[in-house]
Amino acid sequence: MVKPLRDLHDVELAALSAAGGRREFGELVRRHSPAVRGLLRRMGAQPALADDVAQDAFLLAFEKCAEFRGEGTFGAWIKRIAARLYLKRRSKDARYVAEVESDDVAPNVDSVGRMDLDEAMKGLTEPERLCVSLCHGAGLSHPEIAAAINLPLGTVKSHVKRGLDKLRARLQPEPVAHGSASHVG
Repeated sequence: MVKPLRDLHDVELAALSAAGGRREFGELVRRHSPAVRGLLRRMGAQPALADDVAQDAFLLAFEKCAEFRGEGTFGAWIKRIAARLYLKRRSKDARYVAEVESDDVAPNVDSVGRMDLDEAMKGLTEPERLCVSLCHGAGLSHPEIAAAINLPLGTVKSHVKRGLDKLRARLQPEPVAHGSASHVG
């Protein structure tokens, strides 16, 4: 009895894909494309560009599927591919330019006072957003990020730390004041 594709592990699907299995690779795309596109959006890509780069990343991954050994997760592997492709595209389009901080932008919160990560990421400067996304979304090391975006290692570390500090502050729930209801008489 043949197992349905949804019951196969990513390593099994990758091995079958390396042997030319298009259906098996299609299952990997189905499983991981939302996370890849989400990473690219957090890195600063507009939706159409995120879709284009994700598609390019999956095409490259299909060609190189035999190189995936299962030592890490397939999701982390494909995210690293996508992040590197996005960085290459960015460097072709324009030189890296830091944006001015926009701390005065009011974050969008829901009725319970929560903010999602994507909204919180918008409050970071472009360099902070990019460095945090590459480090924690794509799993690149600080030296890999420094080499990829041509910044000094100390600058990358600063952007990651400052970005994470800002995210922690923005994602912290607002304290609820009890018993401070005003009484209008």
